[in-house]
Amino acid sequence: MTGEAPAAAAGPAAAPAPPDEAAALRRRVAKLERINAALMSQVERSMDQRGSAYSLFQTAITLEGQVRARTEELTALMRSLERSNQALTAAKEEAERANRSKTRFLTAASHDLLQPLNAARLSLSALGDLPVGREARGIVGQVERGLQTIEDLIKTLLDISKLDAGLIQPVPRPVRVADVLASVEASFGPLAARKGLRLGVRAGETWVASDVVLLQRILQNLVSNAVRYTAAGGVLVAARSRDGAVRIDVIDSGSGIPEADRELIFEEFHRGGRESVDGEIALGLGLSIVRRSALALGHALTLASRVGHGSRFSLHLPACAPEPPRPAPALALPTSLTGARIALIENDKAALEALARLFHGWDAHAFAARDHLSLVRLLPGSTWSPDVIVADYHLDGGACGLDTVAWLRAVHGHDIPAIVTTADHSAEVEAHVRATGCELVHKPIKPAQLRALLAHMLTQG
Repeated sequence: MTGEAPAAAAGPAAAPAPPDEAAALRRRVAKLERINAALMSQVERSMDQRGSAYSLFQTAITLEGQVRARTEELTALMRSLERSNQALTAAKEEAERANRSKTRFLTAASHDLLQPLNAARLSLSALGDLPVGREARGIVGQVERGLQTIEDLIKTLLDISKLDAGLIQPVPRPVRVADVLASVEASFGPLAARKGLRLGVRAGETWVASDVVLLQRILQNLVSNAVRYTAAGGVLVAARSRDGAVRIDVIDSGSGIPEADRELIFEEFHRGGRESVDGEIALGLGLSIVRRSALALGHALTLASRVGHGSRFSLHLPACAPEPPRPAPALALPTSLTGARIALIENDKAALEALARLFHGWDAHAFAARDHLSLVRLLPGSTWSPDVIVADYHLDGGACGLDTVAWLRAVHGHDIPAIVTTADHSAEVEAHVRATGCELVHKPIKPAQLRALLAHMLTQG
């Protein structure tokens, strides 16, 4: 029996490494792994740095382009703004020139319109002095009211134009409010009484810094409107002092002003659908003058109103110390002109004839002429001296009535009292007239005012 021989041994088996060598090998492998990781990290950082530098370079280029574009846009915008400013400046200058031109036109037109209006009023006054019937007197009164409305419209339009053009410069000074309100009460008290209204005035001893002419114009327009649009009750004008300021209220018990109309009422020719309760013609210009005058003075103007209950217009002014008292001028009251010798020079034929008729109706002797030479020929002689001179400022051919006044005074050796009439309301004309010691009367002439002034001058003379 054959038996299998045992398998031969495969060779000697690998001997396991000693423990110390295995640990050293593991440490070497770990070190190599760390070195490899560090190298990989360094490579990555290097790549990131190169990428960041490139990215920064690209960003810088992009920002530079954006800055250049924004700079170009800003430069273009600044050039456009400069052109707009130049256009606005040119438009402003053009508007100012147009305003000045409008004012000059209105001034000239007002002078030309007031001349025939002056003659018509003088003729009506002379007609009223004649013994005419009751019906004729009623017609005379209607015509006078119509002429007064035309005169008010012309003067108001001229005032608005001057305010817009900045030709009216306020002259602030201490003003006693009681004096201004007394004048307003005297002007509108009779009208309020005829309508059955109460007109109350409470002024106290308050003083404000303002231009007395503009302030009076503001209050007159406010009170005029209050009386016109109030049917029952009354109007109160009250001044109150508080914290260094003075508030003047014009309060009425009228119909009130709707919310929608409270800005519109200050525009020209706007009446807000309201009708005057007395049928009087309203021009719609009073509140426009009020706002412009208040702005020129720097006085705040406020409005409170309730429909069906009334309105309150408030003017806010700075308070000031009282002005030192001045002696009151003596006033002469006589009105008789009988026998007075009046030298009259007026280039407008209708006005000349109307004035001459008026003077003759007052029992005065009028020597009337349209120019200087005609008056010289008309006067009785060098020994004859007029008691008073009435001269128009603007005569034909550029002549001035003040030259005739100066000649008459020089011939007779003394300052003959003189009145200069004109439709020119400029400050230059007023200063020229005042400098010669003459009285100034604006056209249209109010006959009663002229008669009282003549009587006063003759009495003083």
